[in-house]
Amino acid sequence: MNNSESIIFSPKKLGNIELRNRTIRSAAFEGMAKHNKPTQQLKDYHVSVAKGGVGMTTLAYASVNRSGLSFDTQLCMNDDIIPNLADIADAVHKEGAALSVQIGHCGNMTHYKTAGQIPVAATTGFNLYSPTIHRKLKSNELVAFAKDFGHSVEIAAKAGLDAVEIHAGHGYLISQFLSPYTNKRKDEYGGSLENRMRFMNMCLSEVMDKAHKHNITVLVITNMRDGFKGGLEIEDNIEIAKQISTFGVDGIVLSGGFVSKSPMYVMRGRMPIKSMTHYMKPWWLKWGVSIFGNQMVKAVPFQEAYFLEDALKFKQAVDAPFIYVGGLVRKSKIEEVINHGFDFVQMGRAFISMPDFVNRMKEGTCFCECDHNNYCMARMYSIDMRCCLHVKEELPKKIIKELGI
Repeated sequence: MNNSESIIFSPKKLGNIELRNRTIRSAAFEGMAKHNKPTQQLKDYHVSVAKGGVGMTTLAYASVNRSGLSFDTQLCMNDDIIPNLADIADAVHKEGAALSVQIGHCGNMTHYKTAGQIPVAATTGFNLYSPTIHRKLKSNELVAFAKDFGHSVEIAAKAGLDAVEIHAGHGYLISQFLSPYTNKRKDEYGGSLENRMRFMNMCLSEVMDKAHKHNITVLVITNMRDGFKGGLEIEDNIEIAKQISTFGVDGIVLSGGFVSKSPMYVMRGRMPIKSMTHYMKPWWLKWGVSIFGNQMVKAVPFQEAYFLEDALKFKQAVDAPFIYVGGLVRKSKIEEVINHGFDFVQMGRAFISMPDFVNRMKEGTCFCECDHNNYCMARMYSIDMRCCLHVKEELPKKIIKELGI
């Protein structure tokens, strides 16, 4: 079979849009905003992925309001960024790809400096991984937060984006309400799974109301497992996926892991402590991660399609349009996943390493050069997202040795 005849490259409808192929650049954080607004660098990167043949590319990690910001390099969904978003959308569309934005709220992963207030979460406490003290959101505040999700959808639609992806996983705010690890509330938003889903339901209700009015496609990313003892497991997450499907969303992205407890469960591969601390600025954070990083964050070995076994359980249990993400670096494995019934696949590091990964697959290059040393992750929260093979500056010897390059 000719490479271009592969099922990967066949067009397919996703909600209100038709993608030219089955590939989506996942919402892997770029770290390319400035003062929480889009930059030329952010535009150039996503245009390069669009030129590279992807069906849709996703702007990552955008917060629905200021209180959800962890970094200056994140997007904040304010009305004043609509012209910049529209500029990116026009450029991506000219290259034949669609454009989405992932919207969410970082909850207890924020800081006073970026959030402009004490970080908020489902429950009052201290997040060692941020590190920060956070306070419980009051019941009467949750309505406004849900409306911020809806308003963010309006902003995306007004800017001409094709889709939004709602972040309900990875231990961010919606996920913090869902997981018993972070939700210790005694009111109607805590306790039973039904109660813990209440805030998610409020957010999705606002999202779908605005999406229907503006004719924009909606995806939701959610966990299959939180990835640690005491977190959500498959059984409860299947119930959450069933609940998400009742809102009529256009796709559910199946992922896993918790940024404040099991971050490598999300990404897999090596934990590059030396690379990470090299780019950190606060001396105390460098010191803490250098000494305790390997104890706090355990490496999880990489394997191709590492979420597939769990994802197939969701396909069997829930009648919903699922999108696969996790460990796809080879054409044959991508075809296998699609043949299992996933209409679309998301990839992150493949497009960090090779923005033209889709075109290369068409031309016969079937394997991504990423070796999952996670250098891109180590620097993306301090500087920007970049593959170690494409760094312009000379890397220190300690990093070269750690990465094995």
